[in-house]
Amino acid sequence: MRGATIAGVEAGGTKMLCALATAGGEVLEQARIATGEPNGTFAEIARFYAAAVARHGPVAAAGVASFGPLDLVESSATYGCLTGTPKPGWSGVDIRSAIAGIVGAPTAIDTDVNCAALAEARQGAAQGLDRVCYVTIGTGIGVGIVEGGRTNTGTGHPEAGHIRVPRAPGDDFAGTCPAHGDCLEGLACGPAMQARWGCLAENLPDDHVGWRFAAHYIAALCTNLTYIMRPQRIVIGGGVMQRASLLAAVHGIYRDMMAGYALDPYSASVETFIVPPHPGEVPAGLTGALTMASGLTDRAGRR
Repeated sequence: MRGATIAGVEAGGTKMLCALATAGGEVLEQARIATGEPNGTFAEIARFYAAAVARHGPVAAAGVASFGPLDLVESSATYGCLTGTPKPGWSGVDIRSAIAGIVGAPTAIDTDVNCAALAEARQGAAQGLDRVCYVTIGTGIGVGIVEGGRTNTGTGHPEAGHIRVPRAPGDDFAGTCPAHGDCLEGLACGPAMQARWGCLAENLPDDHVGWRFAAHYIAALCTNLTYIMRPQRIVIGGGVMQRASLLAAVHGIYRDMMAGYALDPYSASVETFIVPPHPGEVPAGLTGALTMASGLTDRAGRR
């Protein structure tokens, strides 16, 4: 496998980020492709990789960090397929096999948030830690979990954005989740904030009550993750978290919710326990996809 290239794709609902890299993860070429209907989108991806491979050599392995929901049970007949996604035309699409066919190499797949968690655990804000949760608060709310260097999917990837959380005092908003109404995502994701306040979250002033509500719900999620998963660090990213004052507000409410009960050496120091992502030139989801591809080449080399 020496000198071979690896491919990474971060498949999103609006765009596909594609990269060709060295086996060590150094990105050689990147492309951003709009997510349209599946056949046209895959044709654009194929054109990018055909040109990139001609310049840098064949692909040894690939990784895909995809929007979901996904079937991640390797023994399943629909492994690597999108299931009930709201993205028109994409339900049932076997995205893993499509990318494997394009690059002509073994291909691993996981959710975009799990891949971001993997990237943060391997070389980001949680580097060197064994048990990490990554949270994204944006168009939706997702949680990725890494244990012992591997993402935790169980019989399916986590859907922690759809848990129930205690209401913030004074909040009677019905929620926007089409499945659950006022679940965490229905109360605190970017579109929920826009629906309840009539403007984009980025346009709300720092002292708007909407930020207090958001901090309450994000802190509740972190409290649940602390007691259930016992991570060594929680990394929180996503568009909503771009508000500079929000993380400090989450820290304060988290302390109140934990009430000093059953703290461990990690959660007892909230400023180093709940942290922002590591800034990098390559998005975390794409970095995680390349990390999975590198893992495939490592395993092949040991056989």
